[in-house]
Amino acid sequence: MSKVRMKLPVLVSMFLIAALAASAGTISGSIWEGVTGNAIAANIPGTPADVTFTVPNGAIDFNSNGSADYTIGSFLATNPAGATVLTGAGKAGDSLDNTIFLITGLVTVNNGDTFTFAHDDGLTFTIGSDVVVNAPGPTSAIDTTGTYTGASGNQPFTLIYSEVMDPPAVLSVDLPLTGTVPEPVTFAMFGSGLLLLGLSRRFFGKKS
Repeated sequence: MSKVRMKLPVLVSMFLIAALAASAGTISGSIWEGVTGNAIAANIPGTPADVTFTVPNGAIDFNSNGSADYTIGSFLATNPAGATVLTGAGKAGDSLDNTIFLITGLVTVNNGDTFTFAHDDGLTFTIGSDVVVNAPGPTSAIDTTGTYTGASGNQPFTLIYSEVMDPPAVLSVDLPLTGTVPEPVTFAMFGSGLLLLGLSRRFFGKKS
């Protein structure tokens, strides 16, 4: 068998892996220190974030466990699915008090979907232009539910979370993130990859 015949199935397999990876997705987060205000867009500083991170789709579940994990790094590490710090690793040991988070990603939603957040302190959650949860002020640990009233489909979301007034810190929600189901483009890539793999086995799998 020629080198071309040997390599084609490998290349097709890599194509399939890339298609699957495209459906995995991530959520992007930014953290600013020294912010004492409510969780609203106006309080997001106009300066580069002190820390940036990503988490896998569907993974917004942070809890400082009282004061045990009340630093930026340890708080991010409480996420069961993990968190990857992109910039600001040197801030990991800084206190979580007086920080504000901006978390963005994509969700697949239907009009009328509800979302329940466990949080301490405040948060504002927006899908597209629809403010779903508006609870920006300091609070003890509570659950807040909001209903989405916008268009169905894949929509960008923005989650602003602030932590003030000492431990604990809690931020948890289950989101129907886009990456959990391949989008139409990914389906097309995956289907094309399967077709190429079948053809490669048919035409190149024979002995020379």
